[in-house]
Amino acid sequence: MLVEVKVPQLSESVAEATLVSWHKKTGEYVKRDENLVDIETDKVVLETPAPESGVLASIIKGDGGTVTSNEVIARIDTEGKAAQGARPAVEKAEPKTEPKAAPAPAMPAAQKLAAERKVDTAAIGGTGRGGRVTKGDVLEALKGAEPAAQPVAKAPPAAPTPQRAPAPAVDLVGLGERPEQRVAMSRLRARVAERLVQSQSTAAILTTFNEVNMQPVIDLRNKYRDRFEKEHGVKLGFMSFFVKAVVYAL
Repeated sequence: MLVEVKVPQLSESVAEATLVSWHKKTGEYVKRDENLVDIETDKVVLETPAPESGVLASIIKGDGGTVTSNEVIARIDTEGKAAQGARPAVEKAEPKTEPKAAPAPAMPAAQKLAAERKVDTAAIGGTGRGGRVTKGDVLEALKGAEPAAQPVAKAPPAAPTPQRAPAPAVDLVGLGERPEQRVAMSRLRARVAERLVQSQSTAAILTTFNEVNMQPVIDLRNKYRDRFEKEHGVKLGFMSFFVKAVVYAL
């Protein structure tokens, strides 16, 4: 029997989501509640578990596809037992060599951070669902990998060296350009950019001017300026009058 795999019910404020990556291929056996695909919304990354055990018969939406709530993205054949039945035969043929379980895949945020910091996620113990590596696990691994501060040995006083001629100026224009890499924005970054543009186009950007007669304050400052500086050691500025006015207003 074919069982449909649907997108979970998204929140009311989320209209659509993006399929980040499939963890199973067509024809592979999946267990019930095993994570099939990661779905990224504007706020979080959701894990979509398999509704039933069986063989993944077809994948309707691939990586990077845009989906909506309750949309069918794959189908599972619950009667497909070939892949499951082949496993014990391999184990009986080679009882001494136990295959090592493949490490659970890392979350998309953890994969991105690990790629930027050049960290192997396979060497990090995952604390997420099903042993998956989270962003927090990568941060903890980076903290543990930071080398401890080595004591700096005091160097003996250096002998005086003859004065060298100043180095010639280097032309920095011909040293090459900075590397540039363009990466597709995630849904979260795209939503933030959309809101920033929206706020800039809808917010009222203006400047107001209010005229105030400051002559009494100027006269008072000129009268006590020298005396104030002699007594307190600081100059009397206009900020003191502004602060006093604000205190009275509050």
